Amino acid sequence: MKVEPSQKVQSIGSYAFAEVDKMVAKLRAEGIEPIDFGVGDPQDPTPDFIRDAVKRSVDERKTSGYPDYVGSKEYRTAIAEWVQKRFKISLDPEKEICSSLGGKECVFNFAQGFVNPGDIVLCPNPGYPPASRGAIFAGGRPVYLPLLEENDFLIDLEAIDKEIIKKAKILWINYPSNPTGAVATDDFFKRVIDFGHDNNIIIASDEVYADIYYENPPRSILEFSREGVVSVYSLSKRSNMTAYRVGWITGDEEIISIFKKVKTNIDSGTPWIVQDAAIAALQDETHVQEMRIKYKKKFDVLCAALSDVGLIVQPPKATFYLWQKGRPGESSLDFAKKLLSKNLAIVTTPGAWISKEIDGVNPGEGFIRFAMVAPLEKVKEAADRIRTHFK
Repeated sequence: MKVEPSQKVQSIGSYAFAEVDKMVAKLRAEGIEPIDFGVGDPQDPTPDFIRDAVKRSVDERKTSGYPDYVGSKEYRTAIAEWVQKRFKISLDPEKEICSSLGGKECVFNFAQGFVNPGDIVLCPNPGYPPASRGAIFAGGRPVYLPLLEENDFLIDLEAIDKEIIKKAKILWINYPSNPTGAVATDDFFKRVIDFGHDNNIIIASDEVYADIYYENPPRSILEFSREGVVSVYSLSKRSNMTAYRVGWITGDEEIISIFKKVKTNIDSGTPWIVQDAAIAALQDETHVQEMRIKYKKKFDVLCAALSDVGLIVQPPKATFYLWQKGRPGESSLDFAKKLLSKNLAIVTTPGAWISKEIDGVNPGEGFIRFAMVAPLEKVKEAADRIRTHFK
């Protein structure tokens, strides 16, 4: 039989990492193990006390059956208590919080509750792919909004075409930003909320990096308004729990109720043992502070080396990404390939590959992304290679 992918699957394409993958394979064939800054998956272990919570829960939940679709009362209450401490926001665990299988599931499926064929979803560019791909699978059309250095990598709301705005149902924002590391200002949040209210557009704020910061703690958009606004959060980055797939969405009661209807038809909820682990993680801040200190040390080491070889370096205010600009006229791919040369063997992500080219302009061109997830010793080794061999 002839099997063909759907038009939706065909439309999303795939990431163009083949050339870099070939270079990595060639280095390994020569006995050289590259230092990997490519994928944003923390390599440090999940803290012991979180793993211990899982072990206890396996026995305590041995007859619990299917988990609650929207999260246990205990988990949603723990989320509300954490949000109150972190952002000084009072939430109703029954009406304003829904569990999710990490941030990705929530971001991808969100459009299913609000987007009809032909509707537009506004997405940051560069940005997290599930926001735009979720729009496509819901029958909508993503429109990409460039994050430019001259705007401090904040979306220029005034530059959005009025005809596009009329058809838009959702605006996704992501601050602290992957990959730029930018943090939203209070003024930006207020303007985004006004934009949503004035144009009847839901504002969906991806805030999964809110606890990975190096200056002032980033704020949540929910501190400014809940009307027409939701926030997505995950414990993947905050607590090194990428494998656990646990997070939540919170905000406008009506929006959350609609998302709950979507979610109950897609999966059977976050496993009990994972929710119990998440509760333990939310009740401790020490491990998060220790993580921030580790990331800061890594950035200090790498940024100093890049500066020493003549690059202009702007350390991020938050996230564990460095959005590094190359030399004038140097493409993202050329920059990344230079770092993958035999003497350097450093894997990064070309910025042009995680951005969309719109009207001949790719906002990621000229940048590469370092994901600072390697151990500090490896970062120091990479810094030494850069100082010695980068030309």
